[in-house]
Amino acid sequence: MNLEYLYQTYFERPLTGRYISPKKLQVVLDRYLEKGSCFAIGFSENGQPIYKIEIGNGPQKVLAWSQMHGNESTTTKSLMDFINILQSLKGKDAVIDSFFDKYTLLAIPMLNPDGALAYTRENSNGIDLNRDAKQLTQQESKLLRKVFEEFKPDLCLNLHDQRTLYGLPNDKPATISFLSPSADNKRSLTPSRVEAMKLIATMNAFLQAYLPGQIGRYDDVFNENCVGDQFQMAGVPTILFEAGHYQGDYEREITRKYILYAFMALFGITNKSCFAYEEKDYFKVPENQKNFRDVILRNMHFKGKQLDIALQYTEVLKEDKIGWVAVIDRIGGCESLNGHREIDFGGNEVLINSNENVFVGEKVATILDKKLKKIIKI
Repeated sequence: MNLEYLYQTYFERPLTGRYISPKKLQVVLDRYLEKGSCFAIGFSENGQPIYKIEIGNGPQKVLAWSQMHGNESTTTKSLMDFINILQSLKGKDAVIDSFFDKYTLLAIPMLNPDGALAYTRENSNGIDLNRDAKQLTQQESKLLRKVFEEFKPDLCLNLHDQRTLYGLPNDKPATISFLSPSADNKRSLTPSRVEAMKLIATMNAFLQAYLPGQIGRYDDVFNENCVGDQFQMAGVPTILFEAGHYQGDYEREITRKYILYAFMALFGITNKSCFAYEEKDYFKVPENQKNFRDVILRNMHFKGKQLDIALQYTEVLKEDKIGWVAVIDRIGGCESLNGHREIDFGGNEVLINSNENVFVGEKVATILDKKLKKIIKI
């Protein structure tokens, strides 16, 4: 299969950018509602409907959910792209038809519509749903648990985004990270955890041809309040997907494509032979590090010193679009950090916000290179 062709042909054009709201998603869901493969399964704390799409009739049941955190939308786009490919090519391609015979996929593309509308991590009550898996205080958490118990999946896919902070020891960004969550404090290699590790190793091996050195492994500290840990404890192999940063791709449209490729590899919908990987191959995937910042101002003469300053973008929702505001993250001590963008001032004197005094957490409006008398855009 030509994955690039499939992506370009079937990616969901209504779903672009970082802000994927319930209204945007509804445009796509309406097609599946008409086909009878999409159903409202419950409501959010604010009364917004939460939908599932169910396709396939195979014996292996897969449960996938996205936008548990409302501002983590990349995997929603990829998931809907994947479903569009499956539905569009059903009956036209033998490999796709084999998916329908082997798997039943139940996908919840937007578990937290209230958070998605407001572009917040939490739901409308300010609760992080991924820390509510044990207490189940929120309607969205209860709904996911009910679906899990009634559907009885053989595999769970927990779909998220990660911040631009994350990179790898090779000084490349972690464009995609995976995790097989722990099932106990000892991080024991339970059967379900090992199975998830093998599947991650398969995806990693496939993706290296497209993202060499940009696949990471997320921290596996056990937290019984997290959904993935709870489902792993229940004996169901669970894979955490973290869509991260690709060079220059702040809208995460390139990352979107590679998450789709990961889905295709996971379910064997590729032209490449899939080898049998073991848990040892999972541990060869490098661990994420917080070794990136969005912008690093290098070699500044500032307040009588030569130093670097690291800036991190804050995402701001305005008129249904996401904007980025630079905020000072670190002053000095940036030697071990990489910048997605680096600006070298060559020792020139610099003013930030027309001031010589700045502080961590300050929003950056202007950066002036005094020698060149030039405003630097960030």
